[in-house]
Amino acid sequence: MSLSRIISGVVAIAIALSLIILGGWYFTAGMAILVFLGQQEYFRMVRAKGLEPAAKSTLIVSQLLLIISTINPSLTDALFPLAGTFICFYLLFQTKMATIADMSTSILGLFYGGYMPSYWVRLRMGSIAETEAVSNLPLYGYLPESWTDWFHLPYALKLTFIVMVCIWAADIGAYVMGKWLGKTKLSAISPKKTVEGALFGSIGTISVAVTGAWYLGWAWWPITGMILGTVISVTTLLGDLTESIMKRDAGFKDSGQLIPGHGGILDRTDSYVFTAPLVYLFVTICLPMFTN
Repeated sequence: MSLSRIISGVVAIAIALSLIILGGWYFTAGMAILVFLGQQEYFRMVRAKGLEPAAKSTLIVSQLLLIISTINPSLTDALFPLAGTFICFYLLFQTKMATIADMSTSILGLFYGGYMPSYWVRLRMGSIAETEAVSNLPLYGYLPESWTDWFHLPYALKLTFIVMVCIWAADIGAYVMGKWLGKTKLSAISPKKTVEGALFGSIGTISVAVTGAWYLGWAWWPITGMILGTVISVTTLLGDLTESIMKRDAGFKDSGQLIPGHGGILDRTDSYVFTAPLVYLFVTICLPMFTN
């Protein structure tokens, strides 16, 4: 592993942890930058296929999704179909007649690059009431009064942090054990991935998730933690392979060169795309079933 890869990885983790702790509009601003840069890489791959998507319109409405997720998370799902309608409307009135592929890739850019990431904002914001109650900085920001009392941090902060650590455990476990013991190829989509790496990544994720469920005080924490860990291990792999398909189809080795030693934004965030939505649905819909 190159020095530039290690340094950029450490810097990225430090920035991510800082934004997770601060929360509020600080976290949203960080997500907005990632979404903007990630969609730029996505549309670059789309254009490499000779398509002309509604890139600017998609970028704008995706930022609106993040803003609405911060102000009133419950309205985000209602805004999504409106955003898709606006994009299609824009394409219909272009000088050059849009194709099915132009429309499809535009909507995928909205879904993959804007709507799905908005769930990270919803996870970190939690309920507006909790955010307002714990906020001690402008713009709904938060700083812990004590850096040693980890059990009295805001619930949304703890949940977001645990989900992030689960993803890191999946990525690190799969990478290290895949390099060491990996022999069985997992998929032709991504030749470097192995079954052994994916298995150890899942074990690491589930272990962290079970510990996190106990830390959060969840009912039936060994079971709910295992479910959470399984969901995250599957979605991280799904996100990774999905981005690999797009790169392979577009003829790209990396989605970009923004991060030294790591490639582009999508190369580093692909594991996160599908995770937050399913975790959010599990926490809000499935988890209450274990307490009844």
